[in-house]
Amino acid sequence: MMIAHSFRGEVFGPAQQLHGATYVVDATFVAADVDADGIVVDIGRATEQLRVVLADLTYRNLDDVEELKGVNTSTEVLARLVADRLADRAHRGELGRPADELTGIEVTLRESHIAWASYTRSL
Repeated sequence: MMIAHSFRGEVFGPAQQLHGATYVVDATFVAADVDADGIVVDIGRATEQLRVVLADLTYRNLDDVEELKGVNTSTEVLARLVADRLADRAHRGELGRPADELTGIEVTLRESHIAWASYTRSL
């Protein structure tokens, strides 16, 4: 996912100016056990849903996205947003397994091999 954004607050130093970021996005789906087919979720469906979730963020200036107006779109905030969107899709049955059989979702956004953040949420 490639985005542009800026931050508010002295803690962000030069990142207060408009800049770009490129993320590799990983989604991990957690269950107490595998299902009768030996899987946690249908990986093909999960991949499709992740693409859908990222589609309206990719190649965008997040400062211009209405849903994110006034939000510091840190890596952690974006990981939470993606996890929440995937959770919504899980509750709609779009991952191939009922959401009540899943215990959580973890989303990791990696900017490099030394810079990444994750957000984990329960289902």
